[in-house]
Amino acid sequence: MSLGEFDLIAKYFDRPARRAALGIGDDCALLAVPPGMQLATSCDMLVEGRHFLSTVAPERLGHKALAVNLSDLAACGAEPVAFTLALALPSADELFLDGFSRGLLALADAHGCELIGGDTTRGPLNICISIFGQVPMSPGAGALLRSGARAGDELYVSGKLGDARLALEAFRGTLMLAGEDFDTVRCGMELPQPRVALGLALRGVATSAIDLSDGLLGDLSHVLQRSGVDALVDVDAVPRSTVLRAQPLAVQRLCTLSGGDDYELLFTAPPGRAHQVSAAGIATGLTLTRIGRIVQRAGPRQEAHIGLVDADGRAVLHASASFDHFRA
Repeated sequence: MSLGEFDLIAKYFDRPARRAALGIGDDCALLAVPPGMQLATSCDMLVEGRHFLSTVAPERLGHKALAVNLSDLAACGAEPVAFTLALALPSADELFLDGFSRGLLALADAHGCELIGGDTTRGPLNICISIFGQVPMSPGAGALLRSGARAGDELYVSGKLGDARLALEAFRGTLMLAGEDFDTVRCGMELPQPRVALGLALRGVATSAIDLSDGLLGDLSHVLQRSGVDALVDVDAVPRSTVLRAQPLAVQRLCTLSGGDDYELLFTAPPGRAHQVSAAGIATGLTLTRIGRIVQRAGPRQEAHIGLVDADGRAVLHASASFDHFRA
């Protein structure tokens, strides 16, 4: 006998609330925010064929669905608390649900973030998660925002960039990768690791932050626009994997500058806090790379400008835009 909606929820997603005041089972969940803290919330939707391929393993899809939301909390310097899940399914496929729920809840457990409600319905595969975190109400060590970058700040990125875009190009057939190399970059595409611990470590250190979901240049432009500044980026300093370094330079720059789905953190900090940035990297086991600096915006121009140079300081031209859902 096929699963009904409430049987599906009870079997794969219903868990007792631990951090929430009230979880699954009522019309609303209830969250209590401790004194001195404020609620951080974000929402992301994943649509089959737009955000993920139909060939992705259900367990990996469950992981990624939550990872992209956790990454938003990381960029804000917020501690994860809870999330809701809205899930549209073509059918109540138990093989899919078993893998999806395992991947989703394993990552949730790893970050102490509990599922407290949501909705299920029949329809094209579509996953929408709303996530909730908490962050101190502190002027000096509170939420990380996109609007705090200042001229003279140094620009950093965590981890390595470009593997997810390289995997996408391999799926598209625009280039060929050996089996082991393809597996490596596909893992980067399907199993991103949200940098929650780094976001927490950067509170009081970084002046601004954003997670890299749509590409370095596009996401950096959001920070610059909100902060009213420009940037200079050394394209040769942008960290990349050994697999990506084996590709032609044009492919490397396409993947690192315009590729999406990296979910690393891009952040700014004054030069005087370089030792604190280094300490945050050591504490979280992540490589943090300086890739440029923030510069004053010249004149009355309203749009942000990103200057690109190579390791020798020569100007680099790069025409490829970052991902846009309504232009792609």
